[in-house]
Amino acid sequence: MIDSALSLLRNELDDYISKSIGSADIVVDNIGLLETTNGDTLTRRIVITLVNVEEESTLKNISPIKKGGFGNALYENPPVFLNLYVLITCNYSGNDYIHALERLSAVIRFFQSRNSFSASIATGGIPPLDPPTMEMKFTMELYTLTFEQINHLWGSLGGRQTPFVMYKLRLVALTERASVREVPLIEEIETSLHKMPDRPLP
Repeated sequence: MIDSALSLLRNELDDYISKSIGSADIVVDNIGLLETTNGDTLTRRIVITLVNVEEESTLKNISPIKKGGFGNALYENPPVFLNLYVLITCNYSGNDYIHALERLSAVIRFFQSRNSFSASIATGGIPPLDPPTMEMKFTMELYTLTFEQINHLWGSLGGRQTPFVMYKLRLVALTERASVREVPLIEEIETSLHKMPDRPLP
């Protein structure tokens, strides 16, 4: 599901940029590899990198009980709802640095004009998906870092800072849809308690 969400994001962003400012290479890759021997594959490209995964704690209290067939109750572990922190970098330098700023502006305009995404209404073209992935929906929210956080981020990525913006992708639900057990529904309750006769107050 995480890979499908980022692939959908890449395709939709590519479709927008190609129509607004012309074609640009957009890849889902690890920007931390920029200054390694494999870094040449990331130059002159817009790079989408997943830098953190966070569980949405406010949605952890979902009931594990679902009504199944034949009047039974199904017990399933609830889905894990995730927030994905997505770093989008425009890796152009030297005389092309101005292109980095142009493409970064286009990225921000794209998410300003559209912050809700669904595989069922994608415009950028995606391959056929399985039914659970077709139900995928998420929103994008601009996530602002402090200068200290920026320093830690690029330090952990092992490279020099390039023009970037970070977004919080909410929410990706992950589930195996595996039943833990199936039990009959409780339809009536029998009790041996009887009502006691009223007694006059002393």
